[in-house]
Amino acid sequence: MGMLSLLRRNWIGRLRLALTLFGLPCSVCFSGIRPSLSCSLYHPFKNSHIIRPISASCPKLYKTSDQATPSSMAPHVKARCPEYPGSKVKRFPVPDNKVDWSQRWPQYQPVSYTAPSVLTKPVWADPDIGLFSPKFNTLDGAVDRTSFMGCYKVENGKPLNPCGRTGLIGRGLLGRWGPNHAADPIVTRWKEDPKGGKTLHPVSRLPILQFVSIKRKDCGQWAIPGGMVDPGEQVSLTLQREFSEEALNSLAVSAAERAKIHDRITKLFKSSGFQAFKGYVDDPRNTDNAWMETVAVNFHDESGNSVSELPLQAGDDAGYVQWVDVDSSLLLYASHSSFLELVAKERKAHW
Repeated sequence: MGMLSLLRRNWIGRLRLALTLFGLPCSVCFSGIRPSLSCSLYHPFKNSHIIRPISASCPKLYKTSDQATPSSMAPHVKARCPEYPGSKVKRFPVPDNKVDWSQRWPQYQPVSYTAPSVLTKPVWADPDIGLFSPKFNTLDGAVDRTSFMGCYKVENGKPLNPCGRTGLIGRGLLGRWGPNHAADPIVTRWKEDPKGGKTLHPVSRLPILQFVSIKRKDCGQWAIPGGMVDPGEQVSLTLQREFSEEALNSLAVSAAERAKIHDRITKLFKSSGFQAFKGYVDDPRNTDNAWMETVAVNFHDESGNSVSELPLQAGDDAGYVQWVDVDSSLLLYASHSSFLELVAKERKAHW
């Protein structure tokens, strides 16, 4: 049995190496075998080409990074924050070397928590396991339960976070068991000098990008405006809707102003977007059984005569909204700083 186990591990390792070299996800399902690799926030290799988003609700094509993005094997950090957001619930502490599910840990006793706002059964949330039978790793009716990370394991009827332990079971603040799909529109423009030219950073001598940033009402952190993908909704529509609701407050203006906003953002969002990121998000709301995944797409107002000219107003989930300089010193919500770094590199801007 020892020799058989060794041969099986060697075969799995070689297959994962081959998948990685060909740019495919390494989180492949093997019957009875848990993945032994920690999840990465970045795919190890992304070549210059157009790819179709994996999700069944993402038919639109976006340009991806022209250069390889860095590989990070570090375990998720924000998903193990000591106190779960919006509550006084303390997670079971998980050290770095125990995050991966392949690490045997009989002492692991995660805290169970699902927020009251989820338990009231809003339309965007699943019932408890046992009250319904979701179909994981596939399109479940209109709900997309596939993961950008590949096939995830289901244990005792509940999905397991593909990036490992978080110290908390249940759904927390998240509505769906398994992946909760979001879309993050990164709208940018060039920072202008008094003469209307691009402002260069005094150190890097590269032009400075500005992006539309919102201050979240739930935690007070600055973030990219974004939101959840509705069942059956195309990600391209989610990107435009969330930007309108959170950044431009299109739900609380006159009909004439709303039409003006709609025309301008429709034109911008029909332009060729740059897909900066697609995958698992290290989010403080994540649990062992529910986690955030997103598609982050950059829409750039190159000429500065599109959304750049519209007065920004906070709306929906946003407390404040403004144009913010893109810089490596920014401390943003979840993994949003990483998305902006990729955008800055793509636009050859200061970071």
